[in-house]
Amino acid sequence: MADGLDPGLADRIEAALGVRPAAAEPLPGGSTVAVLRVDLADGGRIVAKAGQGALALEAWMLGELAQHSALPLPAVLHAAEDLLLLEHVDHEPGPPPHAAQLHAAELLAALHAVPWPTFGYARDTSIGRLPQPNPPGDRWVPFFRDHRLLHMARAGHAEGTVDAELLRRLEILAGRLEDLLSEPRHPALLHGDIWTGNLLHRDGRIAAVIDPAISCGHPEMELAYPTLFGTFDEAFFRRYDEAAPLDPGFWDGRRPIYLLYPLLVHVRYWDPAYAEPIRRILDRYGA
Repeated sequence: MADGLDPGLADRIEAALGVRPAAAEPLPGGSTVAVLRVDLADGGRIVAKAGQGALALEAWMLGELAQHSALPLPAVLHAAEDLLLLEHVDHEPGPPPHAAQLHAAELLAALHAVPWPTFGYARDTSIGRLPQPNPPGDRWVPFFRDHRLLHMARAGHAEGTVDAELLRRLEILAGRLEDLLSEPRHPALLHGDIWTGNLLHRDGRIAAVIDPAISCGHPEMELAYPTLFGTFDEAFFRRYDEAAPLDPGFWDGRRPIYLLYPLLVHVRYWDPAYAEPIRRILDRYGA
């Protein structure tokens, strides 16, 4: 038996890779599945994600990013519905330092620069364990309204994490989005879940970006989420703006609206207390 690893899981890893695990220890970030750093008998090291989650879909999303972007990504070594084996990427702890933030800005600006034909994606994806519908659309504002904001709010209401009053207010705001949001220059491929925990850095560079939630949308949505938890400082946004200038009104006008989506994800995923900042944003827009 590998130290710290269930014998059945060790057998599956050996069958997939042809080498026996020697030891394992938990890694942070596993909310619905176990995430383990696994040392192999031949001296190699991998990351294993095991459990009932969208693991095959995660592998597919990593493959899409590998095919269509220059983002640094961990290689997928094996993928099944309940087991994902990834290359282990050496990295340093903590949030990305200044130099790595500049590198992240360059990577994301390049990702967002490539035009796509429609919003949505070739198939539905997920953010964590939560489904993310991606029907093709020609306009961003209706796509965001129907398939991001209202989808997440109504799914939360159906499961009891979003109360009726909050849903009503979100629906009022949704009816005003044509006047509050803007269309991008073109649909852009988005990683979809950019925050500190999904950016691995080493030697002042981004070594890998993990846990995607891909779709094609407005780059502003990708840029809003990191401001929720202070992932980046002003240096990141200055460098991004140099490569891909932001339209006026993002910071004070549109950014708070885009924060509603990750906040709803957190309401459903983690804690109903995240409804309070949602209510403050709705107060701001008179909804």
